[in-house]
Amino acid sequence: MNTELYDDETFTPEEKEIPSRKAFGKLMPLLKDHIGGLVLCLFLLAGATALSLYWPILMKRAIDVDITNGDFDGLMTTVLIIAALQCLTIVFQFIQRIKLEIIGQDVMLKLKKRIFDHILKLNISYFDKNPVGRLMARVENDTEALRMLFTNTVVLVVGDILLVTGIYAVMFYYSWRLALVLFCIVPIFITLTYFFERKTTPHFLEVRKKMAEVTAKITEFLHGMSIIQIFHRGDYARRKIDVANRLKFTEDRYVNIAVVLYFNTVFCFEYIMIAMVLYLGVLWIEAGHVTVGMISMFIILIWRSFEPIYRTSEQLANIQKAIAGAKRIFALLSQDDYMTDPEKPAAWNGLKESIKFENVWFSYTGDDNWVLKDVSFEIKTGKRIALAGVTGGGKTTIISLLLRYYDPQKGRITLDGVDVRDIPRDILRRKFALVLQDILLFPDTVKANIALEEPDVTIEKVIEAAKVVEADHFIRRLPDGYDTEVSEKGANFSRGERQLLSFARALVTNPDILLLDEATSSVDPETERAIQESLKKLMKGRTSLIIAHRLSTILDVDEILVIRRGEIIERGTHTDLILQNGYYSKLFHLQFKNKNGVLKDAG
Repeated sequence: MNTELYDDETFTPEEKEIPSRKAFGKLMPLLKDHIGGLVLCLFLLAGATALSLYWPILMKRAIDVDITNGDFDGLMTTVLIIAALQCLTIVFQFIQRIKLEIIGQDVMLKLKKRIFDHILKLNISYFDKNPVGRLMARVENDTEALRMLFTNTVVLVVGDILLVTGIYAVMFYYSWRLALVLFCIVPIFITLTYFFERKTTPHFLEVRKKMAEVTAKITEFLHGMSIIQIFHRGDYARRKIDVANRLKFTEDRYVNIAVVLYFNTVFCFEYIMIAMVLYLGVLWIEAGHVTVGMISMFIILIWRSFEPIYRTSEQLANIQKAIAGAKRIFALLSQDDYMTDPEKPAAWNGLKESIKFENVWFSYTGDDNWVLKDVSFEIKTGKRIALAGVTGGGKTTIISLLLRYYDPQKGRITLDGVDVRDIPRDILRRKFALVLQDILLFPDTVKANIALEEPDVTIEKVIEAAKVVEADHFIRRLPDGYDTEVSEKGANFSRGERQLLSFARALVTNPDILLLDEATSSVDPETERAIQESLKKLMKGRTSLIIAHRLSTILDVDEILVIRRGEIIERGTHTDLILQNGYYSKLFHLQFKNKNGVLKDAG
């Protein structure tokens, strides 16, 4: 029995309701281009099975005819035929295996592409509710389980059915008496296997869950090893791992005892059947019902008939995985949680007048837990507007709505009077440049990370953008300059350098609207001053919306909107808001007073 760990053994309520036939039915069209190849594989499988059944018959002839008659030449001929049949069987199996693997890889490639294309269309809210690891499992683990089903399990199951059918057909053809006696034992095997699977499958499932828990705890403690050692939590970690291991051991012990009992019982029946053949064979040889060669053939066929039984448990585990994978993939592909572009898109080619939020209400959960409440403001083209306030006030949500990651439940957002819901998303987002405080760099060259495969972005534009944000000087010091490879998550760059690269990426397409979400919160003061000078040049004449916790970065913007608990409570220039002596003034003085109460330089 296979106790291999695989991802997420549980189903969501939606996945539980999906019939297996319906799940596989959605995936079957992927096989339509390979019908001819699958038919060929079926013929090869049938041929290989038939050839593998013929050599025991030749063995019977060798004993009953060649050896009995002392025909050495005939015996050598029989041996050569058996060898040739074995070689031909191997060739058939090899061609079938290669062909099936090619079909399986092609089908899984198409399926992975289909899944990923679908994921790219899903709304951002879907990713809020589904962890990255689960989606990775759908793309990799579940498709691999289906590949194993199509290229391995189905072949083995069909081959085993043909093999057992052929074995008993040969037995009945040569001696219906012996075959009938042996066939009476088959229902016992079927019953035994059925009850074994029914009793042990839940425990195997539990073993995999416990194994996942042990792995999760070990991973967690390894990631936090510095904290464990600093705070002397070694005994705590040891106890947690020990408890998880003991729980797994309890389930594992039951499963392993059951497996040993099952297979030993199978071995016992195998030898009982062989003993029955030998006993009855001795009695019936004298009566002329069987021959010595026939008894030898029956013993060989008995051994072969038990091969599928030893594989049954493992193949049932693979089938369970594939069924679970098919249901999960079906559930994912059935997701329609994505925004659609308008059927009749409005004509909008870039910002000419203003951005307006008109009485916008928004909740991530779709209920009365409002993140934004009746928010209204206007950004004239070319103006620089800042959003200020404490974390959780709704500042980043405004940017998300502007980019149509989400749609508001009430109110509307317009660009030059056109509702953003009437603008195709690819056209809308191409007019924006976004810089976040969480910087994502891809494992590619520096040049590719800035250009992001945009066909209109030349190396000259990349260098120009890098110069504007003061990134060109450190890029040129790299071993391969702009062709330097970026490691995973940009680990070979400092946080400040990654921030500058993200700035260059935002600027390279010369966007109409610049969105900065706490973009300078992760750089040192010297780098921040350099960036501020570059941003002043960049934002001149360009519509800009800036979010910053460090209020020193927004002192000279055209207007500051102060947001608290989803509402705009103050608005005005920095000077106006300081003179109002309201919420913004309080935030400003808290941020720039030192421990002696003296106001520090705000930049």
